[in-house]
Amino acid sequence: MKTAVASRQARPSRTDKNGRLSHAGKKIWRSRYLYLLLLPTFVWYIVFMYAPLYGAQIAFRDFMPALGITGGKWVGFKYFIQFFKSEYFVRLMKNTLGISVYSIVVGFPIPVILALLMNEVRSKYFKKGVQTIVYMPHFISAVVVVSLINAMLSPSNGLFNQIIQMFGGDPVHFMAEPKYFKTVYVLSDIWQTAGYGSIVYLAALTSIDPSLYEAATVDGASKWKKLLHITLPCILPTIMTMLILRMGSIFTVGYEKIMLMYNPATYETADVISTYVYRRAFEGGEYSFSAAVGLFNSVINFIVIIVFNKISKRVSEVSLW
Repeated sequence: MKTAVASRQARPSRTDKNGRLSHAGKKIWRSRYLYLLLLPTFVWYIVFMYAPLYGAQIAFRDFMPALGITGGKWVGFKYFIQFFKSEYFVRLMKNTLGISVYSIVVGFPIPVILALLMNEVRSKYFKKGVQTIVYMPHFISAVVVVSLINAMLSPSNGLFNQIIQMFGGDPVHFMAEPKYFKTVYVLSDIWQTAGYGSIVYLAALTSIDPSLYEAATVDGASKWKKLLHITLPCILPTIMTMLILRMGSIFTVGYEKIMLMYNPATYETADVISTYVYRRAFEGGEYSFSAAVGLFNSVINFIVIIVFNKISKRVSEVSLW
C-alpha cells in the first residue's frame, strides 16, 4: 500500500503538467505583442537563412539547372578535393585571411577609439555634428566609394600623386600595384564603416553609472585612470562580443567592393574566396564547384567562431553562449 502511494507521489500528476503548460501559455499570452514583433525576423531567418540550406547539397552533386537540385548525380567530396588541389587554393586562403586580419588589427580598434573620443566632447551641437559627419560614409554605396578611391589615387591628377610630385617623387599607380591593394582596401573600409561602428560603443558608454566617475574624481583619479579602470572595463563585454562576431567572419571578405577595385594585375593579392566563387559560378557556370567552396568557407567560419568564443569565455568570461 505504501509502495503504491509513493509511486503515485513520485509521478507528476496530469494536473501539475497541465498547470505548468497553462502557466507557460499565460506568460506567452501576456507577451504576445513582443512575440508578434519578433515574428517577421523569425520568418525572415527561416526563409532566407535556413530554407536555402536545402540547396547546399549541390556541392555534393553534379548540378544541372534543368534537372533541379536533387537531379544531379551524387559525387561526394569531389569538388572539395578539386578545390584543395587547385593552384589557387593557397593564394585565396592567404589573401582572404590577410585582408581579414589586416582589417581586424588596424580597423577594429578605430570605432572604439572614436566612441571614446566623442564621449569626451561636452558641446552637444559639436558632438552631433561630428557624429553626423563620421556616420555619413556608411550610407555611400560601394560603387561611389570605389569611384572616389580611383579619383583620389589617379596617377595623372589624383590628390595623393599630386602631393607626391610636389615633393619631387614620381606618380604611383596605386590601383595597379598588387602591394598597395590591401592597404587601400582596408583604409577605405575603415573610413566608410568606423563612424557607424562606433554607435554600439557609444550606447555601451551611456550605460556606465556616473557615480563611478564621481567617486573616482573624489579620490583624485585623472582622466587616464578613469579610462583604464572604469570606462574600458565597463565596455569590455561589448568589445569582446563584437570581436567574437568579427572573428566569425574572418574568412568572409565582401566581393562587391573588391570586384570593383581589382583587375588582373592585382589578382595576386586581391583575389579572395568570395570573388573566386563569383567568377566560377556566374562566369564559368560551375555551380557545384562554387557551392562546395562557399560551403567550405562557411564551415571554417563556424569553427573559428566556436573556438574564439571558448577562448574569450576562458580569458575574459565574456561569450555569446
